Amino acid sequence: MTSRISEAFSKAAQEEDQHPHQTDSARNQLVLYSTVYLERPAFVAYVVAGYPTLAEAVDVLLELEKGGVDLIELGIPFTDPLADGPTIQAAHIASLENGTDIDSSMQLVADARTRGLKIPVVFMGYYNPIMQYGEELLVERCAQAGIDGYIVVDLPPEEAVSFRGLCAASGLSYIPLITPSTSEARIRRLVRIADSFIYVVSRSGVTGARKSLDTQLPELLGRVQQHSSLPLAVGFGVNTHAHFKDVGAMADGVVIGSQFITVMKGAPPGKAAEAARKYAEEVSGRASNDVVRAKPLPKFGGARAADSSETQSLLPDRFGDFGGQYIPEALYDCVAELEKAYVQCKDDPAFWEEFRSFYPYMGRPSPLHLADRLTSKCGGARIFLKREDLCHTGSHKLNNAIGQALVAKRLGKTRIIAETGAGQHGVGTATICAKLGLQCIIYMGSEDMRRQALNVFRIRMLGAEVIPATTGSRTLKDAVNEAMRDWVTNVQSTHYLVGSAIGCHPFPTMVRDFQCVIGNETKEQMQALTGRLPDAVVACVGGGSNSIGMFHPFIADKSVRLVGAEAAGDGVNTSKHSATISAGSLGVFHGAKTYLLQDKKGQIMETHSVSAGLDYPGVGPEHAWLRATGRGEYHAVTDTQALEGFRNLAQLEGIIPALESSHAVYQAMQLASKMTPDQQIVICVSGRGDKDVNTVAEVLPVIGPRIDWDLRFEEDPTKIPRRDNN
Repeated sequence: MTSRISEAFSKAAQEEDQHPHQTDSARNQLVLYSTVYLERPAFVAYVVAGYPTLAEAVDVLLELEKGGVDLIELGIPFTDPLADGPTIQAAHIASLENGTDIDSSMQLVADARTRGLKIPVVFMGYYNPIMQYGEELLVERCAQAGIDGYIVVDLPPEEAVSFRGLCAASGLSYIPLITPSTSEARIRRLVRIADSFIYVVSRSGVTGARKSLDTQLPELLGRVQQHSSLPLAVGFGVNTHAHFKDVGAMADGVVIGSQFITVMKGAPPGKAAEAARKYAEEVSGRASNDVVRAKPLPKFGGARAADSSETQSLLPDRFGDFGGQYIPEALYDCVAELEKAYVQCKDDPAFWEEFRSFYPYMGRPSPLHLADRLTSKCGGARIFLKREDLCHTGSHKLNNAIGQALVAKRLGKTRIIAETGAGQHGVGTATICAKLGLQCIIYMGSEDMRRQALNVFRIRMLGAEVIPATTGSRTLKDAVNEAMRDWVTNVQSTHYLVGSAIGCHPFPTMVRDFQCVIGNETKEQMQALTGRLPDAVVACVGGGSNSIGMFHPFIADKSVRLVGAEAAGDGVNTSKHSATISAGSLGVFHGAKTYLLQDKKGQIMETHSVSAGLDYPGVGPEHAWLRATGRGEYHAVTDTQALEGFRNLAQLEGIIPALESSHAVYQAMQLASKMTPDQQIVICVSGRGDKDVNTVAEVLPVIGPRIDWDLRFEEDPTKIPRRDNN
């Protein structure tokens, strides 16, 4: 525990001149028993480093101290702060635009220390930038800069052991978060890694000011106090003086964040620091000295010995080094509940019987047949098509949507949310929700809504609501962010029906298991049709649900090549692509460790693909493992090449494929041309192309000339020149 953090809470207990010469040990003891002595709560302020400008950032810290703040949580900006509300999201984006990073954040603290800042400063952020910076180097430099501790939003205690040890060795504190949805067993686990104070989130949801406080806060504080006597600082939703007084009467510290951002945003240029100080004085009541607590603080139970047992997942939560559960604490017990329910379903024959009872509704088994003209064009291996595009709703997405919806019903969830890129998962989810009578909300990037207007209309016709994601690139990544923020807020009633093999455990495993029907059927159908297994299976890879469903049943069959086609956009040598495996690096995003498109500082890069469904900066962790072990091979296919695949399947086989599937068609054609006629390939045609007709028409003026395809729309179709039939 650091002395500055100790002083922050002990200062709130009594005036400094009453104990002017305390040793660190004495201060630490005072903190441990501060719940008995506190006369007023410690004031904790959250601000984003480099906001509103880097030039004002040091003054902001100094003015907060003058305004009576006892401890500062300094947010390290991240492109995708999924546990934060709109106000703090906007501050992160503005800070990144100002050029703020970890180094500049440390420098502004060092500069503030030079100018006399005495109160403790705790960094608060997301794990991926920490991982890219290097844990050991980061902690060493933080200690040198005068930083006192760290809060990592998406680093659960199971993953935090190494980082916490580094913090402790350098005199930095590690502060866990506890939420209303945190179970008793989880609280016991979290308090074990706390060493100075515990951050208690007052209510479920993302950060942001609220009109009222959660009436269950006393009960939540009592639950935590049964397991730890460390000070408890309460945040989320506090923004008025009345809130401060109410929370301060119960807790050792009060945390305010979003309202500081709002106050600074509304200040005249150059006056943000002064506005923050005035708000701090006003909200805390420090000037009028009217926030005084009764002593001692009421207790709801005695301290208990910490549980030393290790938390383990019921199913393997990693694929080699990939996967895991890098999630905000508010989601942990909900995810654990989901895993438990899925394990019960997975081992219950009645569940799979119910799942299979939907096969006639789904159109399963989907057909598999020879593409003879496409085969002739390539002049090599025989090419077969697995027709997921013929399933109900026009893609493979319904396989997983039905499976997860049935699990959600067993959990008693009545509200389903989902993300979608190309819209097919949104359609599939809306379809099964209509069938089962479940409320359905679909999050979709506003750019994808423009590109996929037909699917947006289909989703709405099915009775679901479509909510646009308007931040970032306004594509699939941002839809996932918004869906996760919704889930954090509504964990009790809501199931997040993840559409791809991405995210935290158990989603990659669960989605894969429901999509394995593709590969299992392919095995049976190829044996019946040809008497043997294929030599290769080919599928497109974005997040990777159709491809892992095709690949997984063949992993043990070493003679079968697993070939993925990902989106190279304008080319992997440009900044406009989504080739995560070909050009990405290891990181943590949306709850899992996997390959990402990110910069050297761990910020997630914007992506591009002509195909909305492949426009994602990460990939499912099982695909990352297949690539790392060499079992899977992955190739980057450009927009132009995908249009070639699209055109060939349409004009040679009479099948208009989804642009996602077109990437796989192109890659399979290249592969087949290098193989012999006695070999055979299966392409997973993951979806039909109705949804992409407008996109193809939109890009053909640019891409068409590259592949000699002139298919212009004319207002008067009679003016289109006729082809010469001679």
